[in-house]
Amino acid sequence: MITFDDKPITIEDITAIARGEQEVMLSPSPAFADRIRQGSAFLEQLLEEDGAIYGVTTGYGDSCTTMIPDELVAELPHHLFTFHGCGLGDMLDPMQGRAVVAARLNSLTFGYSGVTFELLEQLTLLLQKDIVPVIPSEGSVGASGDLTPLSYVAAVLCGEREVYWRGERRPTAEVFAEEGITPLRLKPKEGLAIMNGTAVMTGLACLAFERAEYLSRLATRITAMATLVLDGNAHHYDEVLFSVKPHSGQQNVAARLRNDLHAGEPPRNPNRLQDRYSLRCAPHVIGVLEDSLPWLRQFIENELNSANDNPIIDAEGKHVLHGGHFYGGHIAAAMDSMKTAVANIADLLDRQMAQMMDVKFNHGLPANLSGAKGERAAINHGLKALQIGASAWTAEALKLTMPASVFSRSTECHNQDKVSMGTIAARDCLRVLQLTEQVTASALFSVCQGLQLRVENGDLSWDSIGTSLQGTLEWVRESSPKLTEDRALDKELRTLIARIQNRERALYPEG
Repeated sequence: MITFDDKPITIEDITAIARGEQEVMLSPSPAFADRIRQGSAFLEQLLEEDGAIYGVTTGYGDSCTTMIPDELVAELPHHLFTFHGCGLGDMLDPMQGRAVVAARLNSLTFGYSGVTFELLEQLTLLLQKDIVPVIPSEGSVGASGDLTPLSYVAAVLCGEREVYWRGERRPTAEVFAEEGITPLRLKPKEGLAIMNGTAVMTGLACLAFERAEYLSRLATRITAMATLVLDGNAHHYDEVLFSVKPHSGQQNVAARLRNDLHAGEPPRNPNRLQDRYSLRCAPHVIGVLEDSLPWLRQFIENELNSANDNPIIDAEGKHVLHGGHFYGGHIAAAMDSMKTAVANIADLLDRQMAQMMDVKFNHGLPANLSGAKGERAAINHGLKALQIGASAWTAEALKLTMPASVFSRSTECHNQDKVSMGTIAARDCLRVLQLTEQVTASALFSVCQGLQLRVENGDLSWDSIGTSLQGTLEWVRESSPKLTEDRALDKELRTLIARIQNRERALYPEG
């Protein structure tokens, strides 16, 4: 059970909620409920005293000089989510939608947003009953937060628009009626509190982090297997060698490779002094991502555990603080950096695959790792097309590494004249991850094919491969048998990609 209160939560908490693996609840502490209610009570007090509050008694953004008549203040938050109902593009899937709702709920529980306790209860209820807002992915510039996509969360709380429920896409009003849920009527400031924040980019960033962390380990395992397939030199990963370049993540990658390859043993081919860079420099490539993970986590979790709407309501000090915490610059920087490190892994694995397919470089293996024998070999093409596909996916991933954060646009009558593009960066990063996972599945299939061919040729024994690499090969073979005769691989690849994304197999003791 994950409890939402005013304590920090982790990336893993968000991803577990997104995958439906953890139930959630609001803190039952009376002190927590009192803290939340102080904020909304302070706003009500200001309204009674005719205080001017941005987004409560004024219009939004450039319309902040427009004063709202008292009798219309209650309608203002509903107009906010209504006129922002213009999102386009693909819809976030239910897992992504749950991550967004959880991220927004967590930010509001810190008690600086002026919302009612009932709003937090309604957000929690969505997660508890797995009623997931249908959220379009496009339409946010990342400041003032994720206004347009989060308008779909606000609308759902009020019984409008659509939700995913029990495997279907349904009108929210119908689902609420069936479940006996009363739609909210938003209080002043609650529309802003839900929408004027970074929950979409942050929720997506949590999902991206988990996938990137696993890819780092999987790319290392594939590199170990590729080293055997390509008759490589495991001493490229020597401990003394890496001690003189002390990037800790890079050293971790080299240590994993040493363990996988029993690197203390004499090399199988003492004449191979230096392998090509895609093997020799693999720790240096994967290590960039590995060394980035700690600060990427810091950026993402700091954003996750922040009050990031505007204005901030300090009920204890009796202040309304106008600022720009909706600005998603840290998530934008994290996602732009992550997608570059991940795309480099796609490029690394693609180059390893190219070596394995080419008889000029694969040291005695058949062209394209074909498993066909005798006269059948003439008409079989092995993994030729798979390597072409991997090259295409790699090229697309590399193309998407242009940083989104540098493409700020001035919007909304130049009120939002410098924006983060954090949500676009997060979407780009997820696309790069998908493409890299496709390359990774292809490389994983290839190294398994290559290892089996090495054993059949007598170049390796199963004992020399070791239990860790054998375990990975057996895991792949659960859904993809060795390729002998040409066959379509698309369904097997999709299955393997899904298994990678579900992190079915632990690769190293630390995760």
